[in-house]
Amino acid sequence: MDTNLDCEELWAPHLQDLANRIRTAARATMGAAHASGDLPSVARPVSQGAGDVTFGLDQPTEQILSNWLEERARTGPLSLMTEDAGWRHRGPAPAGAGESVELPGFDHGGPRIAVDPIDGTRNLMADLRSAWTVISFCGPGPLQPGFSEVTYGLVGEVPDSRAAVFRTLSASRGKGCRMRVDSLVAETGQSPWSAVVSDDDDRPDHGYFPFFGYTHDQRPAIAELQASFFGRIASEEGADVASCYDDQYISNAGQLVHLALGTYRMIVDPRQWIAKRDGKIAITSKAYDVAGALVCAMEAGCVLRSVDGEELEFPIDTETPVGFVGFANAGTYLRLWPHLEGALGGE
Repeated sequence: MDTNLDCEELWAPHLQDLANRIRTAARATMGAAHASGDLPSVARPVSQGAGDVTFGLDQPTEQILSNWLEERARTGPLSLMTEDAGWRHRGPAPAGAGESVELPGFDHGGPRIAVDPIDGTRNLMADLRSAWTVISFCGPGPLQPGFSEVTYGLVGEVPDSRAAVFRTLSASRGKGCRMRVDSLVAETGQSPWSAVVSDDDDRPDHGYFPFFGYTHDQRPAIAELQASFFGRIASEEGADVASCYDDQYISNAGQLVHLALGTYRMIVDPRQWIAKRDGKIAITSKAYDVAGALVCAMEAGCVLRSVDGEELEFPIDTETPVGFVGFANAGTYLRLWPHLEGALGGE
């Protein structure tokens, strides 16, 4: 019997329910801000969390997470990590108390779960574009987990005020990725899941090939890397680089959804790589932003690597910077990685 798999299947409905609660809370907060004419209220920084700035929009979802942790911990032990609070460990109080208690660490026999309630806060609080809830599930273990221990990922869309539907992607390692598209306006119940499987097109153009540059100080270096890469595929692959489009989507989870669905043909987030090369500190992705979304994209058939080309591995914490490159499928990886590797090496 695979204990981790049994645990994962048992918890999947609870995690999907959590994503739905977060979506409802975030949309209610945005709806109230629109109704009152005070959209700036959701965009104001209110505190510095364990991993990122907490904005007005984040506060209600963090409360949802705290309430959910208390509910689940009354029935069994678990560890929960969020960008605001870091890791928390809780479990049932002594019989009859009807509440939960703090536990000393991970070695309690329950799952270890990381949640980013809103990846893409800056998009959503300006009502520009969807954000995503990212849930990364690891089975029981005595220590803080690493990415290789994430056995289940869920990415739930938190759409802007104009949307009529939202998407949910989920994946278990070795079992593929699936997606559901549900209505925000019609009470039709949940739609059926459908498989998300990458295509086999290895074209080097006519699609989105973004190099993500979040802050102005890194953009010149990223633009230089980008120019070198596209120069190489133009000369060596005959790519029509005028049809290689950019997209600066301020949500790594959203980027990985686009990769899984084939909208992006490649994505490069070199922020951590450039910061390390230059001996500087940069704003980068963190484990809670991407771990579950990476599992979904990989199970769809995408190829994900570190910017150095290595297998992805990182601790599930609130501090370690995470960079990655992704390709829509294995053929695209085999065709384009050598050119990216050359551009990264400055050859």
